[in-house]
Amino acid sequence: MKSILSIFAFVLLSACTSQYPNQQVTGKQFPNISGESLEQNIVTIPRDFNTDKTLLLIGYKQDSQFDIDRWLIGLDMAGVALPTYELPTIAGMAPRMFSTFIDSGMRKGIPKELWGGVITIYKDGEAVQKFTGNQSPNNARVVLINSSGEILYFYDRGFSVDALNKLKASIE
Repeated sequence: MKSILSIFAFVLLSACTSQYPNQQVTGKQFPNISGESLEQNIVTIPRDFNTDKTLLLIGYKQDSQFDIDRWLIGLDMAGVALPTYELPTIAGMAPRMFSTFIDSGMRKGIPKELWGGVITIYKDGEAVQKFTGNQSPNNARVVLINSSGEILYFYDRGFSVDALNKLKASIE
């Protein structure tokens, strides 16, 4: 019985994902989406970001955390200081049904003082994946937006020093 339930859960969780070709979105308007921070605050992006520039590190799978962590370390080592948010972006109805469980698991692995910088996107997950593309889903989507939501920089091929330097140039 347990194995049948496990197989059912796996099929349910994996059946809701669609493949979208990667896009080049620099110069486009970031879509209006909403999510919930690990502090349990509803955030509307880009409307709630009032700074000149904001960096979004979007991950589509748990394995994207490795790439996001490399970006965060690189940004810190390079002295880049701007508002930066991690956006775990999960498409499909099944993840929404388990969002409380998923978010609780993330809270256990992230220090409480960082919870405001992690905004999970469930309802609009499909829209974001379609907008940027979700091929190579282990790679973070690095998106620099201005205060009106225009995308100033976009990169989706995994961390590299060259990409970090180009991002820094876009920030300055």
